Amino acid sequence: MIDCDLLIIGAGPAGLFATYYAGMRDLRVVVVDSLTHVGGQVAALYPEKFVYDVAGLPAVRGRDLIAGLAEQAQSARPQIILGEECSTLEDQSDGSVIVTTTVGTAIHCGAVLITGGIGRFTPRPLPAVDAFTGSGIHRVVGPAEDYAGHDVVIVGGGDSAVDWATMLAETAASVTLIHRRERFTAHESSVARVRESACRIMTQAEIIDVIGSGGVQRVLVRDAASESIESVPASVIIPALGHIASLGPLVGWGLSIKGRQIEVGSDMATGRPRVYAAGDITDYSGKVRLMVVGFGEAATAVNNIAVVLRPGEDLFPGHSSELASTLPVGIGG
Repeated sequence: MIDCDLLIIGAGPAGLFATYYAGMRDLRVVVVDSLTHVGGQVAALYPEKFVYDVAGLPAVRGRDLIAGLAEQAQSARPQIILGEECSTLEDQSDGSVIVTTTVGTAIHCGAVLITGGIGRFTPRPLPAVDAFTGSGIHRVVGPAEDYAGHDVVIVGGGDSAVDWATMLAETAASVTLIHRRERFTAHESSVARVRESACRIMTQAEIIDVIGSGGVQRVLVRDAASESIESVPASVIIPALGHIASLGPLVGWGLSIKGRQIEVGSDMATGRPRVYAAGDITDYSGKVRLMVVGFGEAATAVNNIAVVLRPGEDLFPGHSSELASTLPVGIGG
């Protein structure tokens, strides 16, 4: 069994920043995320897009923001467990809790902080692609330069699909954007840009099979209007149909849930002892769902957790500038 002071559920921006603050409070911290990478929605949905509303950073690319947050979080020396979903929560007689993941990892902790964004989010099904067991299916998009020389097929009609198609058309050998409807749901300006790019666009079409031995080599695409089938070269397929969000096992934890959000107080407490929440997953009067708000909520939650775990400590953590000399170069404020 893993033992820690604080278990953070969710390794997105709020969870990573909460990890940093846990280190400031000298808490032993474990981070669990159902995804196989840190960064949450930012890393999964828009790693190459610029974010403009982070204080002090006029413009920062999504993946660079996550890289910075991950580096900052490492100052807490956390244990990070990826690809596992927290399932059960058991109260202990001393006030601590034991959380067990869906694969059986048990974590004994003093408190839990849920920073799961929109909760569990799984890709919408795409049967022909989901059935393919070889390599070349990219559900998380890397830097544009990684696709140089590749024949890329992107499936979807929303902002992510259209933006990725425009971006990769500049570096990939070829890009084909496949959408089952005639009209895109992406912003009109984004659609205009992709139409001006080198990307080939196939609407009212769907992939019916993926061909390849070991890796993707081509896809068979059916035109809905003519029923004709075309073989399209492909070495990479990017499914971009969006995600299905749910709170998963958290709904059985006895929390007060409104829609897909967890109701919290001003200290980010959920009402269940030793369980707190921060970020987009929370709800309260006047809530504004912005990443920067989540950063503040994460700090508020961790500092309130610290005084619960260590009665007598000051709620105020001190200024990070006073701690800079104890952290790696480039970390601290």
